[in-house]
Amino acid sequence: MFIKHDDFTPELLRFITAAETAAREISPLFPLDRAVAVNPFHGEAKTPVALAAARFERAAGLRIFPDRTEHAERIAAGEVTEADIARALAELSPQNDVPLPSILAALRETPPPPVATPTVADLAGETSWTDWPGIVTERLGAWAQGYFDRGQALWTRAPRRSAWADWRDWATHDLTPEILGCAGFADLVSQTDRNPWRALGEACAALGIDAEAAPGVFRRLLWDMGGWAGHARHLSWEAELAGETDGTLCDMLTIRLVWEQALYAQFGAAIADGWGEACLRHRQPIRPRMDHVIDAVLLRASEIASGRQLDKLLAQRAGQEPASETSAQLVFCIDVRSERYRRALETVAPDIRTHGAAGFFGLTLDHRPAASNESEALCPVLLSPALGSHVASGDDVALRIRGRTRRAISRFSRAAVSSFAFVEAAGLLRIGDLFSASAGQSQTALDDGPAPRLMLDPSDPEAAVAAEAALRTMGLTGPFAPLVVLVGHEAHVTNDAQSGLLQCGACGGHGGATNARVLARLLNETPVRRRLAAKGIEIPATTVFLAASHDTATDSVVLFNRDSVGDRYRPSVRSLELALERAGAFARAERAVLLPGCTEPDALALRGRDWAQTRVEWGLAGCRWFVAAPRSLTRGRDLAGKAFLHDYDATRDPDGSWLAQILGGPVCVAAWINLQYYGATVAPEAFSSGNKLLHNVVGGFGLLDGTSGALRGGPSLQGTTLEGRAVHEPLRLSVRVAAPQALLDKALDKAPGVRDMQKAGWVDIRPTRPLSHARGAQALCEVS
Repeated sequence: MFIKHDDFTPELLRFITAAETAAREISPLFPLDRAVAVNPFHGEAKTPVALAAARFERAAGLRIFPDRTEHAERIAAGEVTEADIARALAELSPQNDVPLPSILAALRETPPPPVATPTVADLAGETSWTDWPGIVTERLGAWAQGYFDRGQALWTRAPRRSAWADWRDWATHDLTPEILGCAGFADLVSQTDRNPWRALGEACAALGIDAEAAPGVFRRLLWDMGGWAGHARHLSWEAELAGETDGTLCDMLTIRLVWEQALYAQFGAAIADGWGEACLRHRQPIRPRMDHVIDAVLLRASEIASGRQLDKLLAQRAGQEPASETSAQLVFCIDVRSERYRRALETVAPDIRTHGAAGFFGLTLDHRPAASNESEALCPVLLSPALGSHVASGDDVALRIRGRTRRAISRFSRAAVSSFAFVEAAGLLRIGDLFSASAGQSQTALDDGPAPRLMLDPSDPEAAVAAEAALRTMGLTGPFAPLVVLVGHEAHVTNDAQSGLLQCGACGGHGGATNARVLARLLNETPVRRRLAAKGIEIPATTVFLAASHDTATDSVVLFNRDSVGDRYRPSVRSLELALERAGAFARAERAVLLPGCTEPDALALRGRDWAQTRVEWGLAGCRWFVAAPRSLTRGRDLAGKAFLHDYDATRDPDGSWLAQILGGPVCVAAWINLQYYGATVAPEAFSSGNKLLHNVVGGFGLLDGTSGALRGGPSLQGTTLEGRAVHEPLRLSVRVAAPQALLDKALDKAPGVRDMQKAGWVDIRPTRPLSHARGAQALCEVS
């Protein structure tokens, strides 16, 4: 993150290494306009969960396991068997140092509460009866809101060259710490070194932190900053993708250390013993306790049972066979919300075949909307855009004028001097909008707009290269139906700052319609088809590609009919639209019973337009399975909206390269989504954004749970709980691949990130196989 200088002392270099290592363990928190699911355990990808639990307990005071009563309920219901627990024991404790009776007895016991190693602020708070941890969080947030602001504030400070320089200047004028009892705070800050690394070294010396204690101390302080550390990690993440560096997170670590230094200078005499014990604990190696191992075994047993349930579903005979002729092929995103709709569509129209692929459809776009100078990355956050796209509009100038007028009025209405006058003069003009919004009639209709296109001429060979890569990534290389529809997805919602979490994760928290429309247009170009044919992908002249949008809030799919397809296809398109309408009604009927206050399926169409609705949909809650296989293996199976479904045919992938792409991309993203919901369920105080009713947007990029404090991220409580009970079952992702084990192993070697997660147990990846009944499962119904 920083370039190391030759004149740093060996001790300071060890501190720098420890700081950068701790910083990389923090998971990035993406801004609201790119809100995507991120694995909150990203820094522990190579660490078994029992050891990770011990580390999270020491660093953040978190328990990262489900409540044991949930396991007891599964056992009592016969879902988890003694064979499952025995297999989990064999996997996690092969030396048999944890007897099975101890596991069963632990179901009736409450594990010890997690206790984080105290910071100086914690100890000072206990001594002075002043909430120094809360004060530090509040003052850090007060500075960070201004420093990271992305245009929300009307009055902003002059930018500084770094976070450390900006905070140092800001803190020397902040009188709040001294007023509350930390004498000499501003003077101490003014005397710190202007180089953040040297300031870090000075703070460590003043606090008695040595190289052995530094990793634990740094990890503890980074976690103490909550989402602010995550936002800074996002900045370094983006810089690394661009081949650059960003030191903001390490600057913030120095800032937090200086707070510790100032509090120790004030209260050191009273807390010296306690701080010495804390440093001693940080020096000690972290080892999981027996209760961590027991919880890990119980979690793994539940996941084994979940995987067995998936294997049983895959082994079932398909219900309705597809028609002999295919009228249309529809490619949906692998998102679990597509599973219900795909199943419904194939039920009402057996002559339609659906496919599953990542929702960016193999195009990593840097897209510039109409009348805009800004672009947005429409691709997974693991990748950088490789292609440019834009929307060319004939009335570009008029659109720009209208946009600037709206922004000027908005800023005028919020300005400190003019806001009250604006309400008095123009407030009545908004009364109609207020009433219609209160009645749930906010407008969220799909507006096609001009069709986006690549910034490549169709005759350019690179256009055909992009088209070929997209088709092979999706596994869509033929035969082709007369209609091939690329279905992006999005969620039209009103008054939800975190609406990005309901959009397409494969498109960087945006809707997938742009990628679908760009690729459909490209694949209809004659020069592109000619070059594809030369590469072995024959697209019949009678095949036309269309784009569509799946609104997951209403379970409706709308075709972009304004994109020209020709008159001869009108009857086929109309027939497809009727099938889509019937499938939407089918899917709504299934999903309506899962949402509170939804008395009939048609009510789903109104939830997204209701500005007071806190649960428009459940998003990806419930995700637990991933299947990479031909559609024939999953068609007709009711996977209850819990499975990511990606097309994969091992016969077309002799060297495992395609499977490696699926594992390194879609499986990795699905595991991140699964673990985000897992974290928000088991430790909502750290991995959930809290109560949606209390959210306030800060800086145009993040959320506060209230008016101050740490930045929050992750699904809200309304997205993961109902009446105090979790709606997401916290189990790690079970992946099934229709391929031989040897091919799977070869592909895993080409996807080292996912292979590391597999070895550590954060994701379970196995070949599909027939259900085995030979394990002699004994239900433990007597355990309560």
